[in-house]
Amino acid sequence: MLAIRRLSKNFGGVQAVCDVDIEIEQGTIHSVIGPNGAGKTTLLNLVTGIYTPSGGDILLQGNSITALSPNQRAQRGMSRTFQNLQVCMNMSALENVMVGAHLRLNHGLLSGLLRSRALKAADAACRDEAVELMRFAGIGEHVGRAANEMSYGALKRLEIARALAAHPAVLLLDEPAAGLNNTETRDLELLIQKIAAQGVTVVLVEHDMKLVMGVSSRISVLDYGKKLAEGTPEQVRANSDVIAAYLGPSI
Repeated sequence: MLAIRRLSKNFGGVQAVCDVDIEIEQGTIHSVIGPNGAGKTTLLNLVTGIYTPSGGDILLQGNSITALSPNQRAQRGMSRTFQNLQVCMNMSALENVMVGAHLRLNHGLLSGLLRSRALKAADAACRDEAVELMRFAGIGEHVGRAANEMSYGALKRLEIARALAAHPAVLLLDEPAAGLNNTETRDLELLIQKIAAQGVTVVLVEHDMKLVMGVSSRISVLDYGKKLAEGTPEQVRANSDVIAAYLGPSI
């Protein structure tokens, strides 16, 4: 589904990502872990087009997307959430989810001015789908609320619902469990598994090792911008280099 080939990114004299190779299979949950500053979020920003790579290639379903803009990558089936909340607090929760579907809707000027029957029907369908996505994400009780009335944990799942509104083939989650309590993290774990069960490929960047080990099909470990190891959760947990660099002996 997603192939990262010898991907690199330099910021001045600092090499944040160095010749990283990762192959991500369709329908799996593939986690990327590593210490702070290992290059995890930089890698996600390269994959989604926010950063331009210094070298290497990114392939989505066998086709290079390295030269495409972020919105073009979204049109090809890539969606993401961010480490820091990116929610429109002046909108309702439902409207936030509907925003995620904008690339699939008819937003032509003439249709908007005339408010055609087809446009009204499409808007109604989009609203209905947004309601279902909120229920799927476990935040159905917030359908009639403003975003600024929701708890932090609910807002995290709102972002995921919005990302799913784009009908992605690949969903990239940047530290979705950050700031969540144990109950919220468990709910998030179940949601990620439900998403993958529907055939969506999930790329998870996360520090919560219990979550990572519980949901991942495979794990790639970064350290100082380089891939240190890769394998199943069991293989990564037992890797002496990973233990020394990141996990510690208690994992």
